[in-house]
Amino acid sequence: MTLYATVDSPLGQLLLVGEESTAGADGAAAGVALASLSLPGQKGAAVVQEGWIPAPESYAGIADQLRAYFEGRLTRFDIPYVEGQGTEFQRRVWGALDAIPYGETVSYGQIAERIGTPGAGVRAVGTAIGRNPLLVVRPCHRVIGADGALRGYAGGLERKERLLGLEGALLGR
Repeated sequence: MTLYATVDSPLGQLLLVGEESTAGADGAAAGVALASLSLPGQKGAAVVQEGWIPAPESYAGIADQLRAYFEGRLTRFDIPYVEGQGTEFQRRVWGALDAIPYGETVSYGQIAERIGTPGAGVRAVGTAIGRNPLLVVRPCHRVIGADGALRGYAGGLERKERLLGLEGALLGR
C-alpha cells in the first residue's frame, strides 16, 4: 500500500512517498519505508497518484528527522528505504552517496572510483545520481564537479547550494 505525506521545509513542501512496512522479525514496529522524497518543481518529482493514501502520522518520525536536519541538529538520517529500487548499478552509486559524511563533498569522479568505474564511468555515475529518488536524505547534493563547481541537482542548483551551506560544506569556496 502506497502512503504519502507532505512536510514543510526551508526548500518548500516536500512530498514523502513510501510503502507500508510490517513489524520486523526483530520486533521493530510497523511503519513506512521511504520510496521517494521530492522537492517542489523537481525534475522527475513524484506526483500523488489515485489510490495513494494520505498518512501524515506514518511519516511523523521522518518529518521529525527532517526538521532536526534543517535546524542543524541532525547530521545523519536513520530512515528505512523501500528495497529493490533502481538498477544494480544505481544502487551501488546510491550506496556511495549514503557514505558521504555530512559537511563534506566529493566529485563525480571520486564516486566513480569508489564503485570501481573510473574514467568513462563518470557520466553513468552522474546519470544514476540524477535518478536518486530520495533527495536530501540520500545526499546527492554533496557531489560536485572535479573543479569544485556545483553541478546538476534535480531540485535545482540554488537548493543544492542551500543544503551545502546548511552543512557548512561551502566554507572556503
